[in-house]
Amino acid sequence: MRPFSFRRHEPPDVGADSGDAELIAAVAVRSTAALRILHQRHAPWLRARLARRCADPDVIDDALQETFLAVWRTADRFTGDNPAGWLWTIAIRRLISALRGRGSRWIGSGVEPSSAAASSASAEDVVLLGVQHGDLGQALTRLSPELRAVIEATVLDGLTTKEAASLLGIPEGTVKTRAMRARARLREELS
Repeated sequence: MRPFSFRRHEPPDVGADSGDAELIAAVAVRSTAALRILHQRHAPWLRARLARRCADPDVIDDALQETFLAVWRTADRFTGDNPAGWLWTIAIRRLISALRGRGSRWIGSGVEPSSAAASSASAEDVVLLGVQHGDLGQALTRLSPELRAVIEATVLDGLTTKEAASLLGIPEGTVKTRAMRARARLREELS
């Protein structure tokens, strides 16, 4: 005899060999095992990528925790075909929210990013994919890490100079100077 359960839907059986979309579907019906596998699979690369944009490991940890909490809450709304892109979109937005919440009273409105926006591929995502794999992406990889970090923060992540300075742990004037140098080098590379 099967034990009584209060759940309306039993989560599907998932394992390490399950695809990300299957795992997200299982999380949508509250499978903690699926969430655990997603976390094990994606947290390391998300952490590494966030660390390229933020020098504070505590902020990164907070953003990662908020990312997987958001996945738990909104997995039922995932409709895309790019689970890793969806996770990255949530993670970078959580990082930006964490940074804004710490330092800027005028930015921190308390409004959460739209879940619909986080779950579908936007025109921005398509452009960013082209940036990563096109001529501009190659030119970006040839920039010094300091210049690339400023461009990623201000252009790709859409941060203000003040936010980028806070994120990177450098003065605002340095952000402006590095952004100017990076744009000049990119113009040379792409012309």
